[in-house]
Order: sequence, then C-alpha cells, then structure tokens
Amino acid sequence: MRQITSLLLLMLSLSGFSQAPMPAKSAAEIEHMLRNLQVLGSVMYLAAHPDDENQRVIAYFDKGKGYRTSYLALTRGDGGQNLIGDEKGPLLGMLRTQELLGARRIDGGEQLFSRAYDFGYSKTHDETLEIWDKEKVLADVVWAIRKFRPDVIITRFATPEKGGGGHGHHTSSAILAHEAFDLANDPNAFPEQLKYVKPWQPKRLLWNNYWVFRRYEPTEEQLKDIVKINVGDYDPLLGKSYGEIADAARSMHKCQAFGAALIRGERFEYLELEKGDPLKGGLFDDIDVSWNRVRGGKNVGTLLADAYKNFKSSDPSLSVPSLVKAYKELSKLEGHYVELKKKELALTIAYCAGLWFEAQSEYPYMAIGDKSKIDVRYLKRSNYPVKLNMVEVCFGKGQEKIIIDEELSLNGKVANKSVEVSAEGSDVSQPYWLVKAQEKGLFNIDEQKLIGLPENPSAGEAIYIFEIDGEKIEYNTPIVHRYVDRAKGELYRPFVITPKLTVNVSEKVVVFAQTESREVDLRIKSFAADTKATISFEVPEGWSVNPPVLEMDFKNADEEQLKTVSVIPPDFASEGELRVVAEVNGKKTSYSQQIIEYDHIPTQMVFNPSTSKLVRVDLKKKGSKIGYIMGSGDEIPKSLVQMGFQVDLLEDDDITLDNIEKYDAIIAGIRAYNTNPRMPYHQNIILEYVKKGGNYVIQYNTTRGMSTQQPGPYPLTLSRDRVTVEEAKATFLAPEHPVLNRPNKISQKDFEGWIQERGLYFPAQWDDKYTPIISWNDPGETAKNGGLLVAKHGEGYFVYTGISFFRELPAGVPGAYRLFANLISL
Repeated sequence: MRQITSLLLLMLSLSGFSQAPMPAKSAAEIEHMLRNLQVLGSVMYLAAHPDDENQRVIAYFDKGKGYRTSYLALTRGDGGQNLIGDEKGPLLGMLRTQELLGARRIDGGEQLFSRAYDFGYSKTHDETLEIWDKEKVLADVVWAIRKFRPDVIITRFATPEKGGGGHGHHTSSAILAHEAFDLANDPNAFPEQLKYVKPWQPKRLLWNNYWVFRRYEPTEEQLKDIVKINVGDYDPLLGKSYGEIADAARSMHKCQAFGAALIRGERFEYLELEKGDPLKGGLFDDIDVSWNRVRGGKNVGTLLADAYKNFKSSDPSLSVPSLVKAYKELSKLEGHYVELKKKELALTIAYCAGLWFEAQSEYPYMAIGDKSKIDVRYLKRSNYPVKLNMVEVCFGKGQEKIIIDEELSLNGKVANKSVEVSAEGSDVSQPYWLVKAQEKGLFNIDEQKLIGLPENPSAGEAIYIFEIDGEKIEYNTPIVHRYVDRAKGELYRPFVITPKLTVNVSEKVVVFAQTESREVDLRIKSFAADTKATISFEVPEGWSVNPPVLEMDFKNADEEQLKTVSVIPPDFASEGELRVVAEVNGKKTSYSQQIIEYDHIPTQMVFNPSTSKLVRVDLKKKGSKIGYIMGSGDEIPKSLVQMGFQVDLLEDDDITLDNIEKYDAIIAGIRAYNTNPRMPYHQNIILEYVKKGGNYVIQYNTTRGMSTQQPGPYPLTLSRDRVTVEEAKATFLAPEHPVLNRPNKISQKDFEGWIQERGLYFPAQWDDKYTPIISWNDPGETAKNGGLLVAKHGEGYFVYTGISFFRELPAGVPGAYRLFANLISL
C-alpha cells in the first residue's frame, strides 16, 4: 500500500472528519485560499495543554496574514476535569484532542503534540520536567520544529526569569521552547531524527506577553522588543474579524466550559522578543515571505498573483488555467515550501474547478480479516473540462484500481463506483499513543514519524487522479463513513478497523468488603460474523472466577451477548487486575470497546485492554440509602453501589423535605454548585434535613461560577488551594473525631496508593463551627487544612470536602473507600 501522503493529512486537517471529507467552500473562501497561496511564512504557537492556546493570535496569523500556523500542545489535557461527561485520563485526552482539532478547523491552524502526559496540576517546573522525562519531551519539541520549520515561535507562558506560568506544565513549556530553539539547528542534537528531517533554525522566539499594559507600563527600551498586533481586524472575505473567529474556536473547548462570546472591534496582543534576531519593525519585516524565498519561484508567484487578481467570484473556474500553469512550474522546483504549496495549490484547483469527491464505507467499522464495500463518489460542478483517469483505493496491504477514463459532465448525477477491500494485515485502529502502556508522565511511542500527529492516519484512502489542462493531479481522501441522522441530517465519522471480539467488564473497579463472591457482567461483542471464541480470565493469586472459561458462538457481525461470572476474592486484603482474554482462531487478544460520542466532535472508538481492578478491602459502613445530586463528569455513584449502598440520583423535583428524609445521607457531586443553578434553593431544604439529623456531604466546587457564595450552614470561603503531590503526608488535626474512627479506623496506610493529587479547591477560611480533620501540604508550602471540614448542624452533620474522591474511588484506592464510608456514616 502507498504511504498516506501529507496531502491526505492536509485534507484531514481541513475536514476533521466531522464534516464531509471535502468541505464546501464559498467563492469568498476560495479567494481567501488564493490570497494565502502567495505567502510563504510560518508561525508555531507553543504551550502546555488544550485551551492554553491563544486562538486570536493563531487566527490572526493564519487567516489574516496567510502564514502557515500551528499550535504545539505538549499534552492532550488528560489530567484535567470534564464538565460534560465522565471521561478521565487518556479518554479525556482523546476528547480534548478532538476539541482542539475542532478549534483548528475554525481558526485555521494545524495541531501538533509531544509525548508528554498531563499527569495533573503541578506547582513547579522542576517536578514537571522530572516526571515528563525532560530530554524526551525536549526531543519532541525539537522534532516538531524541524518538521514544521517555523520562521517564528511564540510561547504562551513566561520562563521562570519573567515570573513563570503559574502551573508547572505552563512554565515547563516555555523552558522547553527556549532550549529547543537553540538545539533545532544543531545536527548533534537528537541525530536520530535526521533520518526524516533536517536541522532548522527559527528566526525568532517571542513570548505572548499577557502582563504588559495590564500589570505594568513598559519603558521605551522595553517597547523596542515588543510587537503590538490588532487581532480584532476584520476580514471582508471571511465576513468576520479574527477575534470573532478566535472566540468561536475557543468555544470548542466544551468539556472545560470555555464557551466564549464573540467580541468585535479592536483587540491587541503583545509579542515580546526573547531569542533570535532583533526586531526591525514588524515580526516578519526582514523575513522574505514571497515566492522569492524559493529558488526559481518568481514565475510561480507571478502566476498565482495573476490568478488572485483576476479571480471572479461568479465563476472561480476562470482561475484554473493560471493555477494549473503555476502547478506545472511548481512541479519543476524542490524544497520545503514547494511540497507544502503544491498540495495547497492542488486543493485550490479542485475547488475552482468545482470538483467534489469522497470515499465512503458501507459501515463505520470493519473487523480485522473481514471485507467491506467502499464507494468512491465524485462530481464536477463547473464548466471547466476535467477528466478523471482513475481511482485507487488503498487499504491494509493491498489496493484496488478503478479505471474511469472519462470527461466529467457538468453537475450531473453523482457518480458512484464500488470496490471490495480486505482488512487482512491491518492493525486495530487504536490511537497510536495508547497502543503501549504509558509511563506516569509520558506516552510510549516507538515510531518516530507518528510522534506529534494529533490522531491516527486514516485506516484507508482513495487516490483520485484527475487530468486538467493536460496535467495529472493526484488527490488523496480518507475513507469515512457517511450516514444520516433523522434529527441532525448528514454526518460523517471515521472508518476504523476493529478486533474480531471485544469484552467489556461492567465495572472498572470491583470492591469486596467481605469474602463473599460478587457477580460481574460481561458484554461480549463480535464485530465479525461466524465467530467462535473461548473467553478466559487472568486474576491475581488468591482470586478466582467461576466459570473459569466461556465458550462463545456468534452468527452475525455486531452481535452482542451478555454473560455473568462470579468473582471470588481471597480472605485477605488484596489489589490486582482482572484481565479478560479472548481466543479466536488460535489467537489470543484482550480488547474492550469505549465510544466517545458528543455532537461537537467526530465519534471516537478506543480499544483498550479488557480489564477491571479488583479490590479486597476491610470496609465497614452504616446506613443503606443515599440520595445523590449529580455534578459534572461524576462516577462516584457507581463507586457507592460497589460499597453496598442503594443510590438514588435526585432530580430537581425530587428535592423536597418529605422525600429526602428517607436517606441516610445526601451527597452533592463534584461541581454541583457550579453546574446546577438551583442548588441555592435545594440547599435550604437539605440544611433543614440536616437539622433533623441528616447528613449532607458536598464534594469540591471551583471558585468560578458558584451558584451561591455560601454552600454551608456557616461561612466558609473557597480558594484555589490544592495539594498536588499524591504522596503528601496526612496529618490528623482531630484524631478522635468520628470521621476518622467510625466505622473504619483511618490510619496512614489509608493514604497509600492515591493517584494524581490529594485534593483541590480547598476552603481557605471557615467559621469556628467547622472542624478541620486533615492537614497536608506540597513540598515547601504551608499546611492546607481545609480539605475536609465537618460541622454539627442541629441533630445532623454537614461535610465539605475538596479531597479528590472523584479520582480515587473510580481508581479503586482502598483507603479512599474507607474514608468516604465514614463520611456517609456520620
């Protein structure tokens, strides 16, 4: 099979799968493409996470100035919170990656990554760089620079010398940018990369200074190193200002609640020189961004300028002759910009000639070894003569050629040709950075050429060869699945290769408080017809599964069967992993299936190993019924069921005093006071319930967007205080308090094995009626005592906690279960 070319990757960036593979362009947008073809400059924006990027700057340089612009996010945002769902860790990183790609489809930039994993909030760059393995992430930044070849690099955050970026990841991104700027042109630095790329020296490195004119007035001397740009400029071709475009792009970060109003009018950004050549006016004033920077490119520039000057919006095809001549001239030249602009020019010719084409699959996925029908569809919607010579469908290790050899008619019926392809020899479409187990701060990726790509290359592609004015021009388009939703209309999703069989365990964590067995449900799905499989189980020493083997027989593809097995724990405390193994045709695999599906991103499928964590813990509890008010991204109710509680999810209409008096505890989920505007009304009712002997537990909320400033019966003030070191020692401030003693005696052992952090958004001030229970702190910081506050209120108890139970319970941390059981048992 041919390698998937960078033209395909260019078209992927334009389509992003959520639209048609070849999205429609208006005449004004085509004219905008022609304008940008005349510019040969590039900018790389660099920061740490999704949503760190300044979309205003990206839109200004890409849409406004025509510079090829990228955003290098060192991480995929795996360690953040999720306001719209329950994805966490790498699955959240998948969601945020797609949100970034959605933002780039709007602001025009390209998206790049490193291997760094977002392990959660870090207070120092030293900690961050140690966990990330600095040299490896630095190598990735150098790789990105050498591959993208920016003229200018802009960092979002400041280095430590200028105040840092607050978050350790932020400051680290600036440090790595500075070091990579100096190393990218050194052939002795990371020489293994030079098999694929050449050394490259950017002209300048600047900091997107967000403090100047806000926190201080610069001196005349300082102003010499600062470029001021108006990112609020209006573009009549696009019908929007770059600020409006940027705000729409920022609103793609929906899981972080970053929806933004479209702000119109002037808006200024300030770029401060930190490395490289002195400024001589504007950012690119001494950088030749015309076709003169390419040897022999002057004639190409003239032809493109002529095409732009004479463009007719009423008939874009009139520009085709000049564009094809430029394409022929460009084919004689060599160099970095030659390859890039040749691909952009080919796409512009297709739009001017009114070409539309795609390759679509019959189903959204195909199992390894199966066959599937692929339809290639095409249409010409202009009077300009175009001949389609052939289409080659490439898939797995093979390709199928369809000889067309016909002149395309004007806007007739969409032509459709079909071929059958096989997935024999293909790999399962697992995101490449999740194929191997990750380290704490780094994804393990073996293939150098994959590093930095935002997502997998398409599972297959169709190569169209058109002939225009005697010139053969090749276009690559990904195979996608097109379908119609009766409410939303025509939609597209990526076409993926699946395993033959997946097994989903009903619970990510199975908790055993006693030695009694527990039933665990398995959802077994066959993606291929006539599949026979033997299912077996791998468990830690002392554990067993009954029955130990399941024999499965599936007649149809997409068939699911539900099975239940009993898991028997040991009679001692134990933690381990249940791994489900499926043997099909003599080959053993372990796959589950997760689907990430939201309206604002293309549907994602992930095939992680089929596992569940097993926890045998000495766990006691009091009470049986819990009323739970859901927050955002909340998996706590599932964990409470694991503990043996009956959990009722309370809607707004359920919260009446008569109704909630039957519960042993009412629990507000994470960010409930941020996401539910009715919480202040519910609070009055719940506090009356507490007075009568009830128990109310509120989990963490953020300081921004609280529906009430006082979530408790007595004053308390939330802050941004957090403890990020998950091993931080817990000091008991009230060792005799019931919450540390009944029904589970809490000890230091209960704080072992925690993940990512101890807690976040702790109260910083509180009324004397609250009792602080636990104190802890990050290295070099003062003690944080507000992570768990308990107050007696009437006959009952009120609890406010910023402890990260929302991470610890789904991760199966035994001590977190014991402590949470005590909170409920008050």
